[in-house]
Amino acid sequence: MSAPVADIEKTKLKRGITGPLLFLFIVGDTLGAGIYALMGDLSSEVGGALWAPLLLALALALLTAGSYAELVTKYPRAGGASVFAERAYKKPIVSFLVGYCMLAAGVTSPALLSLSFTGDYLGTFIDVPAVPAAIVLLALLALLNARGISESLKGNVAMTLIEIIGLIIVIVAGAVVLFTGTGDPARTMEFKDGVTPIVGVLGATIIAFYSYVGFETSANIAEEVKNPPKVFARALFLSLATAGVVYLLVGLAASITLSPEELAESSGPLLAVVSASGIGVPDWLFSIIALAAVANGALLILIMASRVTYGMAEQGLLPGVLGRVLPKRRTPWVAILVTTAASMVLATIGDISILAETVVLLLLLVFLSSNIAVLVLRREKVEHKHFRVWTPLPYMGIASCLLLLSQQSLQVWLYGAIILAVGVGLYFLAKLGPRSDSVTGSVGTVAPEAPANPDAGKAAQ
Repeated sequence: MSAPVADIEKTKLKRGITGPLLFLFIVGDTLGAGIYALMGDLSSEVGGALWAPLLLALALALLTAGSYAELVTKYPRAGGASVFAERAYKKPIVSFLVGYCMLAAGVTSPALLSLSFTGDYLGTFIDVPAVPAAIVLLALLALLNARGISESLKGNVAMTLIEIIGLIIVIVAGAVVLFTGTGDPARTMEFKDGVTPIVGVLGATIIAFYSYVGFETSANIAEEVKNPPKVFARALFLSLATAGVVYLLVGLAASITLSPEELAESSGPLLAVVSASGIGVPDWLFSIIALAAVANGALLILIMASRVTYGMAEQGLLPGVLGRVLPKRRTPWVAILVTTAASMVLATIGDISILAETVVLLLLLVFLSSNIAVLVLRREKVEHKHFRVWTPLPYMGIASCLLLLSQQSLQVWLYGAIILAVGVGLYFLAKLGPRSDSVTGSVGTVAPEAPANPDAGKAAQ
């Protein structure tokens, strides 16, 4: 099975994404809303040395990114981890479960982000119970999702810029505190009392890893990249490194400004950092920035999850009813309803760190599959030049996935097992009945509008 150079250019999609644009896309996709929610949970695990899990999580993400760089540049028309799994293992249920894990992570993330939205950030304006408010937010986002993808994504670029501006404000706040002598830089080297540093770092790395997993989405746009064998790997590694630097600076700023206890007590930790720094940014303004970032991230992930659900129903991998669409809006209303309802159920857990660890568990299974796939597919040769990761790195990527999986709690494994059991049930249920992909249930009538912007994969993060 070879892929001549000429075949790379044969695509229905326009190859309009240059290397710099790809870099900006992955940076924007990785610098997601998760960091606004999780800094307090990191500090509760590791103490003031927030840089340690953020740095280790970056290193582990780069290992798996190496495998993605080879797979995407070798098969630049592939559609992500599930396609790599199908090509490597030749087992439909395995490729289904890999894709389903991505889908399940996409359902779990909005639950996490909705809870973050309803914490101290929303509390700046109104005091409401977290879980009911999170469910109301998810319902509102579902209505926007059902109204139409163009309406949903019009403000995405602006919202992404707002997210980045918010992180820059936090970094500036930390710098002001440091240079005015009102902070405590010694805290950056302090680990949580009573916990062995390596144990604390590994526990926090599971949570920190959530902030980097958005890079996986870039595999889905390879067909729209100009000369992907040449530019993809460079853009991927540079963008992850850039995101890592930003996260490290945010972590240092948070640790210098506030104690681990103060960070852990806040459900809006970055707001607490900016407020304590005294730089003059009003609480209400930064809260608006954080709310916009979190809501936008949740919306984009819900769009992705509903479109992936619709697509899997179209392929007969999920029950056909999930392929029904609204006749005028042409949006997959059943898929939107089901994925949003699943997020609402998960939001009732009410524990942000548990949800983040569940997302990471699911994605670690995906990354484990991709690291193995790159080794299995080494025997397949293609005729064009492509990036080739140093052979020990995929093995190290496999080991890193197994290491992080071993650190997951029994509760997280239980949630993951339930989610996977539901997936297996849906897989066999879809095999029993006819496919239905329209409003009325017949085949081939109304199709929904174009798939969501690739930014919808923003996890993560």
